[in-house]
Amino acid sequence: MVKPTKRKPRSRRAAPKHTAGTPLSNKSVLVITDGKPGMEVQCVGVAQALGAVPAINRVAPGWLWRMLAPWGPPDPSDRVRPPWPDIAIATGRQAIPAARALARDCDGQTYTVVIQNPRTGSGTADLICVPQHDRISGDNIITTLTSPHPFAPDVLTKLRKKPPAQIAALPRPRVAVILGGPNAVYRFSADDENRLSQSIAGLAKLGASFVITPSRRTPASLLKAVLAASKNAQRYIWADGDEVSYGHILASADQFVVTADSVNMTGEACASGKPVYVFKPSGGSAKFAWFHEALRQYGATRPLPERFKSLEKWSYEPLDAAATIAREIERRWLDRARSSGQSNSKA
Repeated sequence: MVKPTKRKPRSRRAAPKHTAGTPLSNKSVLVITDGKPGMEVQCVGVAQALGAVPAINRVAPGWLWRMLAPWGPPDPSDRVRPPWPDIAIATGRQAIPAARALARDCDGQTYTVVIQNPRTGSGTADLICVPQHDRISGDNIITTLTSPHPFAPDVLTKLRKKPPAQIAALPRPRVAVILGGPNAVYRFSADDENRLSQSIAGLAKLGASFVITPSRRTPASLLKAVLAASKNAQRYIWADGDEVSYGHILASADQFVVTADSVNMTGEACASGKPVYVFKPSGGSAKFAWFHEALRQYGATRPLPERFKSLEKWSYEPLDAAATIAREIERRWLDRARSSGQSNSKA
């Protein structure tokens, strides 16, 4: 592995707060990640569900420590030092060494939480939260159907009341097309692109408008195919950094089309309680198959038809893994406080 020529800046910045009055809302929370948006948003979502305004510590290990992660020690400059946070939430391979070191160094003063399988055993943190499709278990391991995120029901309800003009101008039904791209197990072949574009064209013929959201992994050819299929429909093409937030899209869409390659994107769409069609490109894995089958059985998703005769409607209880994890942290924190003789007011 090539040594980076420039280390990423570290920052501890506050994230927006959306919950107040929860049992641990007055506690200090530290989020530890390597700064990847898909990782950081999960930890921030849990912190917000606790009612906390987290500090964010983005680790930037040198090449040797990167190679040793997650099993090795942290880069010395990534090690968390006193004053210890009350709660630390970490995820991602590069963040695990710093989280493990914090758990050892803090002498029990920090309640440590890891999101996703750390690969370093159940002793890595006080609580480990993994998706069900990882199929691991233990006394300090809890599972959720989707990954955590910051799009809680109350957040989406507020955003739904005041959609931005770019989305409000689109006629209903509004379909959010959330595009991923190739990864370690999924490919996007020319045939896949043709299948997806045929489905989008069918939705356009039914009178749908579109909010199209490519990601960093979306191939130019895939986006081009989707744009060609929707060219005769009213649409808005979203880009990260727009004044229209991703939350506005989740709140304002009537239907979703999501590519199957991202657990995060699919789970975020399922926070809406609205119909989610999943497009499966070539490839896949057992874990992705378990994940998508679980969502289908829950009633949140259906496979994307290649041809549409009508636009189906269905509903389900929105999925909010962040709230589930936050309530479990609160329960275990308070149980530990009571067993150690502390009062709830100090817990």
